[in-house]
Amino acid sequence: MSDTKKTEKIVGVKGMNDILPADAPLWELFENTVHTVLKSYGFQQIRTPIVEPTALFARGLGEVTDIVEKEMYSFTDSMNGDQLTLRPECTAGVVRAALEHNLTYDGPKRLWYAGPMFRHERPQRGRYRQFHQIGAEAIGFAGPDIDAELIMMCQRLWDDLGLQDVRLELNSIGNAEERNKHRADLIAYFEKNEELLDAEAKKRLHSNPLRILDTKNPTMQDMVNAAPKLLDYLGEESRAHFEGVQKILRHNAIPFTINPRLVRGMDYYNRTVFEWVTDQLGSQGTVCGGGRYDPLVEMFGGKPTPACGFAMGVERLLELMKASGEQFAPNQCDVYIVHQGEEAQLQASVVAERLRDAGLDVVLHCAAATGIGSFKSQMKRADGSGAAYAVIIGEDEIAQGTAVVKEMRNVEAAGNQASVPFEGIADYLVDQIVGAHDHAHDEHVHYHH
Repeated sequence: MSDTKKTEKIVGVKGMNDILPADAPLWELFENTVHTVLKSYGFQQIRTPIVEPTALFARGLGEVTDIVEKEMYSFTDSMNGDQLTLRPECTAGVVRAALEHNLTYDGPKRLWYAGPMFRHERPQRGRYRQFHQIGAEAIGFAGPDIDAELIMMCQRLWDDLGLQDVRLELNSIGNAEERNKHRADLIAYFEKNEELLDAEAKKRLHSNPLRILDTKNPTMQDMVNAAPKLLDYLGEESRAHFEGVQKILRHNAIPFTINPRLVRGMDYYNRTVFEWVTDQLGSQGTVCGGGRYDPLVEMFGGKPTPACGFAMGVERLLELMKASGEQFAPNQCDVYIVHQGEEAQLQASVVAERLRDAGLDVVLHCAAATGIGSFKSQMKRADGSGAAYAVIIGEDEIAQGTAVVKEMRNVEAAGNQASVPFEGIADYLVDQIVGAHDHAHDEHVHYHH
């Protein structure tokens, strides 16, 4: 009897999840749809590093935000002592890159990004320690038209994804001077009601009192609802900008609710702020948030430059897509090739390459640890791959110079098969598959409002 100790399995970090092949079709559909929509508005992709200097986030997000105080994954580089942080969000990195590479020297830029972000918080539904965001940043645009365009771009995306239960909340938080007046009155109001504040609110009272307005504590709701409203402190310019955003949205039939308690967690926001929210995900109801952040470029050492943007939580939106009840079956390939015998295997590899040359996705059955497998077991794999067609090559087919092409998916024709000469398989399958795609497209033409 062996006394060797069994090697213990290593599991992933809690809150940092694997995205498995079964989930990939949903991710791909989402990402492809987002890419198409962003491109249709003239946005160009930018990719920034996952690791940035810690000072970038401390300066940009604010020293007293929850993210900087307790959620960032920060460390000292053991090689040179640099203070580094895994990015908790991407706006700061995009602005840093735009400044570093003079991206806006020849005019405003529409940029978008996608990728993982990192925050050390308690994992819960739709909120993870490594999570993914897709965001857009419009740098160098001053008017309310770009604020509205970003919002309309989101609406188009929800339409294209078939999401029904997402609604828009809108607010303006004015400029720094207006906020400072409001802040002083807000602190005075909260001090008068200090006995109603919970521990978290008392901690934020002087450092970030706006965040108290965002409390979820039910015992504080009435008191918070009666607090001074920032909208009442807006000057003429801020009010005109906010009216301009609303006018464009109304003109394009985009419904919204003005939520005077809506603020954003980062210090760099001003004027327009917005959130897309849903009731489908429990307490984590925000799926996309953004607004204007005119001060940020100057905070990072650039000349004053207006900017506006948003970020959406990919995992939360995927939860909504799953809740819609649509099926997103894994579809590994267009064609799965099964074969039996040495000559059939060689011919199958040639056919596979010809089909790939023709632009089709092809899985060629290969030997597993248990061997090549019977025709029956190979057909089971073909069915599980989601392929539209199986190509079958055995000794008889080699003798006749043909392959059997079997329909796998079309409900009306499933099981139908035809013998096709080897040299004609590519043309035959391209005609079948492209024709089926065109028919499906005609059945599902989507019109925007």
